[in-house]
Amino acid sequence: MPESSVAEDAVSGLPTATVVLKPKRARPFFGRHPWVLDSAVLRVDGQPADGDVVDLATHDGNFVARGLWNSQSRGLIVDRYGDYLAVQVTALAMAERLDMICDALESIVAPKGILLRGAERGLAKLEGLTLVDRLVRGSAPSGPIFVHELGLKFGVDLAEGQKTGYYLDQRDNRQAAARYARGRRVLDMFCYSGGFAVACAVSGAARNVLAVDSSAKAAALARANADLNGAANVTVEAIDAFEKLDALAAAGERFGMVILDPPKFARSRSSVDDALRAYHRINRVAVGLLEPGGILVTCSCSGSVSREDFLQMLSGVAQRSGRPLQLLECRGAAADHPVSASCLEGEYLKCVIARVA
Repeated sequence: MPESSVAEDAVSGLPTATVVLKPKRARPFFGRHPWVLDSAVLRVDGQPADGDVVDLATHDGNFVARGLWNSQSRGLIVDRYGDYLAVQVTALAMAERLDMICDALESIVAPKGILLRGAERGLAKLEGLTLVDRLVRGSAPSGPIFVHELGLKFGVDLAEGQKTGYYLDQRDNRQAAARYARGRRVLDMFCYSGGFAVACAVSGAARNVLAVDSSAKAAALARANADLNGAANVTVEAIDAFEKLDALAAAGERFGMVILDPPKFARSRSSVDDALRAYHRINRVAVGLLEPGGILVTCSCSGSVSREDFLQMLSGVAQRSGRPLQLLECRGAAADHPVSASCLEGEYLKCVIARVA
């Protein structure tokens, strides 16, 4: 559905249906929990289309809230880079209201430009979105935007980079990893623009760093960011990360630190088991690449994978590999990505730093 085809009722905010909750399931939503899963729904009175406004009611008819109906996924991401905003839409309901969202952003922030980033391929197909990367308001930057992060400088491609251009939520975790990097040979898998690699090389004084990403554009950006920070000891390769891990293991390579920051493996609750198997695979190979006393920095940005599930996966890796893992730090997103106490499911990012015996 084109983003300009919002129904008149949607613009006015009038509901097209009522979503009725199961008995004893309303308390979280009176407490401002922001979304309702299908498992809490008793019935739907009406036939809402994705993106429609609906009312939420208890099983005995009491009004709870008004919101947007979306049978697939949710979300809106807005990141600010200086005078520019990068907006990523991952739900049809948000795509239909893009003009209203941009109006609000312009009134609050007054940016020079707003750039739209399309949803990830899997989500776009799930949602029926046809959004393409483009400038939606104002003017675009003439080149990369440069951000300063704790003494380091990174170029950000707002037009073609992944997500909204840079993983701002990993800022503190990059420095945490760097504190363990001194004198070590470091492997940074799924390196994207080289954030962890550069932090370990420059701030952490690593002996050398091998950074790997399957995207040639990402690898080129990582190389440029290493050069920008004078990190001559960083080598960047554009190659499939899974193939590279297996090749390093087959060659008997050893590292003092391995960093895993893969893309989202689970896009819905139904894919959690497959995601955990993928996390297990790469972490088990990574553990095998570490020398005794080496450091594993492993991350998951899959919100559907809980912190408990992720730690249980690592426990399985330790058991099957025969290499004890000592958990040194269990971290999350930076402080500018807070988690609401009313919605603990919002804790999507896990970053575990472990010593491997």
